[in-house]
Amino acid sequence: MTKELLDKASKAYFEGSPFLSDQEFDALAKKEDYERVGYNPDTKIKHLFPLYSLQKVFEGEDTPPDYATKVIETPKLDGAAIALQYKNGKLFKVISRGDGIAGVDITDKFIFSDLVPKKLHSPYTPEYTQITGEIVAPKTIPNARNYAAGALNLKDINEFRKRDLTFISYSIEPSISTSYSIDMGFLGYAGFNVVTKGSWEEFPEDGKVIRVDSNLEYDRLGYTSHHPRGAYALKTREEGIETTLLDVVWQTGKSGKVTPVAILDPIEIDDAIISRATLNNIAYIKSLNLEIGCRVKVIRAGKIIPRVIERVS
Repeated sequence: MTKELLDKASKAYFEGSPFLSDQEFDALAKKEDYERVGYNPDTKIKHLFPLYSLQKVFEGEDTPPDYATKVIETPKLDGAAIALQYKNGKLFKVISRGDGIAGVDITDKFIFSDLVPKKLHSPYTPEYTQITGEIVAPKTIPNARNYAAGALNLKDINEFRKRDLTFISYSIEPSISTSYSIDMGFLGYAGFNVVTKGSWEEFPEDGKVIRVDSNLEYDRLGYTSHHPRGAYALKTREEGIETTLLDVVWQTGKSGKVTPVAILDPIEIDDAIISRATLNNIAYIKSLNLEIGCRVKVIRAGKIIPRVIERVS
């Protein structure tokens, strides 16, 4: 039951309409030892190079890899990953992340926009080049991650062009030098926003990315079936505040959707008194094995929305 819920949540996340917060997803994934990332789109276009996920390392819980070489730290931007494919230096295809092996063709949204450069002006560009990065929206926009990811599913190109979106690159394959820093410098010279060139604090972040700078060392370390060994995502887990689940009621939203809401023994989180929290759906309630009177942990996702993330044993 829980793994099916996580499969659905993973698909919804990459389609830009998540129903679980990152904290809820991580809590359930840890409980079920769930490692699948992404989903298989209906219409697949293969990436030139796989889009691997990053191993999550939680501060205070996990032991991070010990690299005996220089590392680069960058923000882990919270948007929607896409891959740009260039042939002989000219943009010819843009693909959504999908399951990391193949995604959906979204070229039509970019070919007439100025979000990404259409040409790579360099004598060192190979016949085929893949540049990967994140489509993000300012965190001043409510649900900025959903706003950015959802834009990739828009049918109306004009509506897409009206969205306040930015593309920030963080990878070029094949690499053009022995150093990740130099590769990122090339992308900056080519006209891209680059994750190493700025703090990007105006956009949502979900931790930090730690990567070895040497491309030779990165390749030598290799990959697991899911992650590169030469990089990882450093995250801080929100512990949540413990309280008692007093009741569950059902509410109807503006769209007509009916969802369960937890009634809680009031607690204070971030200077706010919390007595209600979302429970998403009945499958989520069952996955946490919630019962009236049990003890639960609650967070404010994004410092805004109260959510129950786990039952306390």
